[in-house]
Amino acid sequence: MNTKPPLFYLLLCLVCAFALHSEAAPAPRNVVLFIADDMGQDAGCYNNPDVKTPALDQLAHEGTRYRFAFCTTASCSASRSVILSGLQNHATGHYGHAHGSGHFSTFGSVQSLPVILSRHGYRTGRIGKYHLAPEPVYHFDEALPGDPWNSLGMAEESRAFIADKSKPFFLYFCPLTPHRSGGQIEGHPLQPNPFGNHKNYPGLIDVKYDEAKITVPAHLPDTPACRAELAQYYQAISRTDAGLARLIALLKETGQYDHTVILFGSDNGKPWPGAKTTLYEPGMRLPLVVRSPDQTKRGVVSDALVSWVDLTPTILDIAGVREVLAPARQTGDPEGGAQQRAAAKPKPLVKYEFHGRSFLPTLDGATPPGWDVVYGSHQFHEIQMYYPMRAIRTDRHKLILNLAHQLPYPFASDLHASATWQATLKNNDTHYGKRPVSDYVHRPHYELYDLKSDPEELTNLASEPEHKAVFDELAARLKAYQERTRDAWFSKYEYE
Repeated sequence: MNTKPPLFYLLLCLVCAFALHSEAAPAPRNVVLFIADDMGQDAGCYNNPDVKTPALDQLAHEGTRYRFAFCTTASCSASRSVILSGLQNHATGHYGHAHGSGHFSTFGSVQSLPVILSRHGYRTGRIGKYHLAPEPVYHFDEALPGDPWNSLGMAEESRAFIADKSKPFFLYFCPLTPHRSGGQIEGHPLQPNPFGNHKNYPGLIDVKYDEAKITVPAHLPDTPACRAELAQYYQAISRTDAGLARLIALLKETGQYDHTVILFGSDNGKPWPGAKTTLYEPGMRLPLVVRSPDQTKRGVVSDALVSWVDLTPTILDIAGVREVLAPARQTGDPEGGAQQRAAAKPKPLVKYEFHGRSFLPTLDGATPPGWDVVYGSHQFHEIQMYYPMRAIRTDRHKLILNLAHQLPYPFASDLHASATWQATLKNNDTHYGKRPVSDYVHRPHYELYDLKSDPEELTNLASEPEHKAVFDELAARLKAYQERTRDAWFSKYEYE
């Protein structure tokens, strides 16, 4: 005869149900998105022995290093809009810099990463460089104080935010280094733009670099001016790495490290002509290191081609946000908000679509089918720098469409003022690195490169008959992508 009271079975069922629920739905992970400023794949873990990055190297040892990670536009403000929206900036209106006379900003209909995470129970905080507009679209719960040139100090300012365990957190950590700065180093030949190294900070131990021992990358000229700037750039990267090291230490001290996914990247390539503001490899191929406490494999190197439009979907995947809903857009309403506000009834909610997708399936080093292409889309840097470009980059080829090829290529002010470029002009050099100066300034309508045989993108194959099939295929795929992502410049196919 069963002598157990009914209450016993009820309690047993509740305990089992709770256990099953806990197993199926683990606690959401914290997320740190660390975005350096103007940093290319210049780190020890990216096979550059000249620069010392022990914290990033250790992160790669514990996580996954992506060899083929790409921004979509090699310009700070526009790229950050892509990072936090999962959309190409040609579709959001954030065509260039948010500050100053340009005042570019994102359409009010865009659903940004921090806003979505906040709606789903996350505390969201940012510190350092922001460079986005409007604030309501990219709203964070907290804007932490801190000198963006001092990544070490930024980490300390983040302590209280990190230590709070009331909710999972998303921290957007953005130092200004290794961006060029307007400061000066007393007695140093680089005036101005010594990469922010002119100011010392408490607790910071600088790593200095010998200009004579640096290996100059092939896309830059091997000149005394360039070597001097590279030494300062590497010093600023080491400062960035020191901030990463302190941030990781704080995560460990607060007991959060084993509950936090860390993603390290950059907004665009190194701040030299030929890199930043271009869709050549040095401008758009960037570091991406991800360390998750849930990884089954560590020290992984992934060959999947991932893009910055994938960052927002990936972080939402980490947070367990499987679907995002937003008001339906009306035909002919690119901002998606004006007609909605005027309508008597709210529009129904529909599934919100990103231009990217979660790359978590590639975290263990696997390369599932379909991770072999990325797209680039650049419009402006500063408002004076109109030079729209589109690119498709596969695991073998890159096709660049220069939409304003009739114009000379415009220079960002900090790049034009660089000691490297000024020396090129002063010496009347015909080449900048291995590229003729004339080819850099005046570009054809299309550029096609075989990255396997020509990794430095020097031989344009766009008009070569033997490469016509490749050209036609890539041009068609690029055009289809522009149409699919509502590219305002798509109309140029019809009237030019």
